[in-house]
Parts: sequence; C-alpha cells; structure tokens
Amino acid sequence: MKLQILLAAMAIAGGSSCTPRTPVVRTAPVAAPAPVSAFDREIRNAQDAGDGDYQLRVLRARVAAEPDNVNARLELAKAYQERHFPDVALEICRLAAARFPESGAVQLALVRALRELNQPAEAVAGLQAFLKRVPQNGAEYYSWLGILWDDLGELPTGELAHRQAIALEPSADYLHNNLGYNLLRQQKDAAAAGEFREALRLNPASPFARNNLGLALAGQNQTAEAVTNWLSDADAATAHSNLAAVLMEKGNYAAARQELVIALSYNKSHPAALKNMELLSRLDGKPATLPAAGPDGTRWERWRTGFRKLFVGPLDKSQPQPAAEAAAAH
Repeated sequence: MKLQILLAAMAIAGGSSCTPRTPVVRTAPVAAPAPVSAFDREIRNAQDAGDGDYQLRVLRARVAAEPDNVNARLELAKAYQERHFPDVALEICRLAAARFPESGAVQLALVRALRELNQPAEAVAGLQAFLKRVPQNGAEYYSWLGILWDDLGELPTGELAHRQAIALEPSADYLHNNLGYNLLRQQKDAAAAGEFREALRLNPASPFARNNLGLALAGQNQTAEAVTNWLSDADAATAHSNLAAVLMEKGNYAAARQELVIALSYNKSHPAALKNMELLSRLDGKPATLPAAGPDGTRWERWRTGFRKLFVGPLDKSQPQPAAEAAAAH
C-alpha cells in the first residue's frame, strides 16, 4: 500500500515536470500618483518656459546665488508677469514679502500682483498690516490703499485714503486723478471735476485727467463744455462718441443717438462710434442709422495726425500713458 501511494506520487510529479509553467510573481500594489494641482502645473509650465528663456535663466540663477538680493527677486517676478505667468509672479512676491517683511518695494509689488489676480481683499489686509508694522510717509502706499478700497466698492473709505495720499504729495497729478475718479464713482461730479482740473493744472498733457474731466462735465449736463474739453486732446468724432457713451449710461438714448450721428458725420468709419451705435440700437430697439456719406477727411482729421487713447480710472505712479487710437469713454 505504501509503495502504491509513493508510485502515484512520483507519477504525478513526473507528469507535472513535463508541462512548462509560468511563474507568478507577486508585487506590492502600485500607489496611484498624487493629483497635480493647477498651481503645480503652472509652476512646471513656467519652469519649462524659463528653461528656453535666456533672461529668465539668468534671473533665476541670480536669485539662487544671491538669496538676499531684493531687486533680483522683484525683477524675476516682473519677468514672469510679463510672460503671462501671474500666479508664479504672485508666489515670488509672497516669498519675497516673507523674507523681507520690512521692504516697501516688495510690499507694493505684492499689492500689484494680488490686484492683477483680482484679490483686492488680501492686498488691503496685507498693506494695512505692513503700514501698521512699518509706518511709511510715502504717498504711493496710501494711493494704492485707496485704489484697493475702490476695487472693493468701499468708496468713502477709499476717498479717505486718496486724500491722505494727496496730503503727503499734493503736487502729484495722478493722485488728484485717482481721487477725482473715486468721487466720480460716488456721483460727486462737481467735486470730481475740481480734482481733474487740478490734475490738468499740474500736468496739462495728461489724457487720463482730460478724459475724466469730460465725464464729470457730462455728468453735470454740461455737454458743450465736455465736448470742448475732449476736443483739446482728441478729434471731433471721438469727442461726440464719448459724450454719446455717457448719455447711454444715463439712459438718454435719444440724445446719445444724436451725438453718434454727429460723430459719424465727422468720420463715418470711426470704430468707437460705430460700436456705440450698434450698442445703442440694441438698447433702444431702433436701427443703427448712419449719416449720409460725405468726405472722409475733416478739418479735425487734417489737423490731427493720430489719435490719443482716452483712459478712465486710477493710475499707478509709474503707469505709462501710451498713444493709440481713441476709444469710447465707457
């Protein structure tokens, strides 16, 4: 009996040895890769972009070699901002602010980066904390505080900050423009006009204050004065188109249409006037009636060799004032 059992076992073993078998290797389960956040992807993309950008490579190497160089960090943040990586620029500014908590230049760069990404609440909180910790007597800090409060819709609070900035630097035209724009948003048109006039007294070449003064005058129904004001810095078609934009915002569609007809009689292909006419036709339900065709040039077009862009809103101290085709005031 024992022999039979042994032989059977041997037969089984022998049969098994004739059939090839694939060994099974058991391994530990592979963990799923961690999810990559949008910011991590942004960083990776920025690094990839920087690897092929000589200036970025130099700036990154400079920051690595000189970690206490504030200017190098700010230049790197600016470079990423110019290359359309605002998230990366913001994080560079945040790291710089943590490393240099008493640097006013870093704080203002952080404020600009936060505003670029529409985070005025964080910018206000950070700037207020900075001014409490490191008191400053520069007007630019309070100007930015006013702009940020304006962004948040806290216009009376913003007005106080703008006035504090002017008290520190009364001869800066951009500060008067910013206060005027705040007052304009509060529908204090007469007071706003006074600030814009003061800005123009300090800087007669400011197209921003010139355009805003026209808005303030139009808001007081001083339409003739508004057009005259705009004509000192733009062509007739632009002036009447701007007035039409203000009238549309006030709901005076009939008067707006009349101004657009005048604008297009000066320049039948004026882009802002045509766009405003199209918008007006949607608002009042009437067809976009254009004036009869006439000569393309007028004495205004012959007199002007180009158009200057009209801008509405607060100004940074260092903000450029480019020349370009005039646009509608709104």
